[in-house]
Amino acid sequence: MSDKLISPEQCRMARAGLGLTGEQVAERARVSKVTLSDFEKCKRSTHPRTVGAIRAALENAGVEFLEDNGGGAGVRLKRKPSDAIIALEDLNAENDN
Repeated sequence: MSDKLISPEQCRMARAGLGLTGEQVAERARVSKVTLSDFEKCKRSTHPRTVGAIRAALENAGVEFLEDNGGGAGVRLKRKPSDAIIALEDLNAENDN
């Protein structure tokens, strides 16, 4: 589990990017749906361990969290092996998608 926290906005962006419901993320993070919802809506303070569990669940599902580098913190989907870039000289009938 990561020791770095994520923001509620990053959580919502990650969940949307993955196409996961709050219920699915809560189940994967082993937290209640209400806890996840309250975190995303900034309704109450969420324990760092809980935020870490949510982050780990989203990372395991396929996102990377980007730290603020002056342009704001963000989220991106991890590249899948099938998304690998093939050099032009390596293109052939077998890998022509």
